[in-house]
Amino acid sequence: DTLASCGSIATPAPTDAAPVAPLLSVRGLSIRFATARGAVHAVSDVDLDLQAGRTLAIVGESGSGKSTLGRTIVRLEQPTAGTIRFEGQDITRLSVEERVELGMCLVPEKRELFTEMSVEDNLYMGAFSRTRRKKDMESDLQAIYIRFPRLLERREQLAATLSGGERQMLALARALMARPRLLMLD
Repeated sequence: DTLASCGSIATPAPTDAAPVAPLLSVRGLSIRFATARGAVHAVSDVDLDLQAGRTLAIVGESGSGKSTLGRTIVRLEQPTAGTIRFEGQDITRLSVEERVELGMCLVPEKRELFTEMSVEDNLYMGAFSRTRRKKDMESDLQAIYIRFPRLLERREQLAATLSGGERQMLALARALMARPRLLMLD
């Protein structure tokens, strides 16, 4: 499971430069779920910072809360405590849609493709939140096909008929079509 910042790779700032706010900052984040047996603490008191242009890996055993952390950062889960800041702005209470508009994107573990749509339609869905000219979207699509030539070969094929590896490529490519500032891979 990885949280990665997209965009150009930043060069280290000179030591006398003013500190730059992290792209993503999480403080005291806790997530609890109610179950028939009582409350389950999925994530407890997490602090992390991710600078733009950097990569951060979250590792742990199965069931340790890695997926829940990513889902909470994009607001698919609700935190019980803590704050989330993106580019210095407190986004703890913002909706999923508002976070996507800010440039956050999660590629879920199960991929969650639109299986009854073509590969190309899935890619266009990745760009739905971006208000760009059609020319820009076509340029992005061509860049995706250069990066993932197998998807170009399969562009008219239904996503449901792709192999597991092809589905993973499509899930990542669809996320890249959004031009995310923060790309999280589960």
